[in-house]
Amino acid sequence: MTTEQPTAALPDAPGLPTDEVQALLEAPLSLRERKKLKTRQTIRREAYRLFAAQGFDSTTVEQIAAAAEVSPSTFFRYFATKEDLVLTDEYDPAILAAALRRPAGEPFLESCRAVLLGMIRHLLEHDRDELIVRMRLVHEVPALRAGLHRTDNSPQELFLAVLTRRAGVEEPTYDMRVAAAVIAAATTEAVMRWAESDGREDITDLVDRAFSLLTSGFAGL
Repeated sequence: MTTEQPTAALPDAPGLPTDEVQALLEAPLSLRERKKLKTRQTIRREAYRLFAAQGFDSTTVEQIAAAAEVSPSTFFRYFATKEDLVLTDEYDPAILAAALRRPAGEPFLESCRAVLLGMIRHLLEHDRDELIVRMRLVHEVPALRAGLHRTDNSPQELFLAVLTRRAGVEEPTYDMRVAAAVIAAATTEAVMRWAESDGREDITDLVDRAFSLLTSGFAGL
């Protein structure tokens, strides 16, 4: 798999330290919840290994459960469907928490940029192979690509949650919805471009360039 990239430049990129990301992931969890998180991550890790070896459509829930040493019924306690295993993760709550901890008065784009780049650095350090398999699947499997835009799984909903919490309102305004939609589309395009390149391009650079374009108001286009 041609996914190796040098990571020496990553510490210079803006974003949260990876240890802070890990702390955000685990801080709200009880010991029991942490054990459930590890089981969930084990199931997902084995699934990605099987997907990479034999393809998404050819891999069954039963095979994934056996590889993770759990029963199929346990699989369905953690994931509603095989598609949900790819489309959901544990990072949205951490992204939300990190964004809400950014300095008061910081422009929303800057907050999102710092948080997302920090999360990407964490993923590259800890789960890079899984990330490229996941993004390649979303890019190549029509059902997964369509599922990425479900209301309950849309990146737009995450950015809307950040905006409404920061503003202290329950319902997002029209302006908030437009901003969230634009950021979600831009970051999704960056990640899909990375998947198309089979991980050869620098994902941090792609995401950072997307935010630079948004910040400039599309200057130069």
